[in-house]
Amino acid sequence: MAQRTPRGACVKITILVEGKTEQAFKPHLLEFLKSKLANRMPNIDFFPCHGRVHKEDKLRRTVDGLLRNGKVPSDAVIALTDVYTGTNDFVDAADAKRKMRAWVGNSNKFYPHAAQHDFEAWLLPFWGEIQTLAGHTKSAPPGPPEAVNHNHPPSYHISEIFRIGTRRVAYSKPRDAARILRDKDLAESAHKCPELKAFLNTILTLSGAEPL
Repeated sequence: MAQRTPRGACVKITILVEGKTEQAFKPHLLEFLKSKLANRMPNIDFFPCHGRVHKEDKLRRTVDGLLRNGKVPSDAVIALTDVYTGTNDFVDAADAKRKMRAWVGNSNKFYPHAAQHDFEAWLLPFWGEIQTLAGHTKSAPPGPPEAVNHNHPPSYHISEIFRIGTRRVAYSKPRDAARILRDKDLAESAHKCPELKAFLNTILTLSGAEPL
């Protein structure tokens, strides 16, 4: 569990992401945090891995460097990976977090998180907006967003509706995820996506705020 920062202190939090996630998610995450934190807003630094989030020794070395080096070392490092990486490293979010914790070692400043099964699960609660942008009335995949599985992960369903929609434009995460999230409250998605809620709560708690 994240340790709460004393009121008035500003923390630097570095978030390891795959790359495209940074472009799509960062401005909406910052907007959400500003609405919750006011004058306790942390310094959020996204660290794109330009591919899947680092693993094994490379993850350990990256986290260690972020916590120790630079003019302003990070107070906390969060790794945000997809469960579905294309390499079958992780069974589910719990497995991903457990393995990342083992790779980094016993650091109380490292917080592993995972999108189950990929980042697009956190977009599924806004399916109406997805239908509008794609130009199609295809129904949302059934069940909770984070239960949409490896065989057809959330990104597949979003790509598919864009493929068959009248807009005839392929789904692009940096462009279309940003459009899906525009003017949306991430808390709405978090209430349906426990892994997103856990991720947001880590940041809120590190910043000295109450969790969702």
